[in-house]
Amino acid sequence: MLRFLTRRLGDGLLTLAALVTLTFFVMRLTPGGPFSSNRKISPDILANIEATYHLDEPLLQQFLRYVWGVVRFDFGPSIRFRDYSVADILITGLPYSLTIGFWAVAVATVTGVTLGILGALKRNSVIDYSAGVIAVIGIAVPIFVLAPLMQVYFALTLRWFPVGGWSEGWRSLVLPVVALALPNIAYISRLTRTAMIETLRENYVRTARAKGIGNRRVIWRHALTGAILPVVAYLGPATAAIITGSIVIETIFALPGIGRHFVDAALNRDYPLVMGITILYGGFLIVFNILADILRGWLDPRVRHE
Repeated sequence: MLRFLTRRLGDGLLTLAALVTLTFFVMRLTPGGPFSSNRKISPDILANIEATYHLDEPLLQQFLRYVWGVVRFDFGPSIRFRDYSVADILITGLPYSLTIGFWAVAVATVTGVTLGILGALKRNSVIDYSAGVIAVIGIAVPIFVLAPLMQVYFALTLRWFPVGGWSEGWRSLVLPVVALALPNIAYISRLTRTAMIETLRENYVRTARAKGIGNRRVIWRHALTGAILPVVAYLGPATAAIITGSIVIETIFALPGIGRHFVDAALNRDYPLVMGITILYGGFLIVFNILADILRGWLDPRVRHE
């Protein structure tokens, strides 16, 4: 298991290093800069501002300076929000993004697995067809289309939930969480249904039934263990994708998470903030993939010897 984890961690760190390098150079090689605006600035003032943020240095020197800062967990000051560092912005907005992401993952996992199991056990029934309809809607309709439609119907027409913001407690979470969870409910339910149908045909499940074990115990103790493996493999990158997907949701619902800061930073070429959020999201992806591998290895020892 130690070699398994060491190999996964090494691959993750290399991936993160490649992501940081690619993001750094792509951001700086695109036309424009953080101080390119319609407002005219004298060359002397522009030179002083760029020197303050070390933008007058050669590109390679800027990269080495930034990497040295990241090693010391110093992501630098934000160019857009000049009174705050990147770390301050991340610490302030991260709890909101994690809250939305956690509940979206929980809702997607519980609902998707439940629909998948019911669809596999009651094939061609109303439940199975209903799960299929939800899957089609979740996969076919993007969240940037689904979320405004939910705002119009549930917030403006029925007035059950607020249109946006964070001022009404749990009611403010319902629409963004459902909008973020629905596509993943579709994928998880289809994965669970397919895997459960295949697992129920395995010899060890038939043997358990032949021994007289109750149907409920066969499903929960034997079939579900094998059927859940594809779902666990999917949940690793999907969890990070759900959190990063909150970028769109936070913008639509005006939530104070780091997703809105990422969009604003990208539009205003706030290099340090874009890099800081990119590293954070990349770290999430690596961590959740490793956790998914650990869980898969615990459920199926064959994974540890791949």
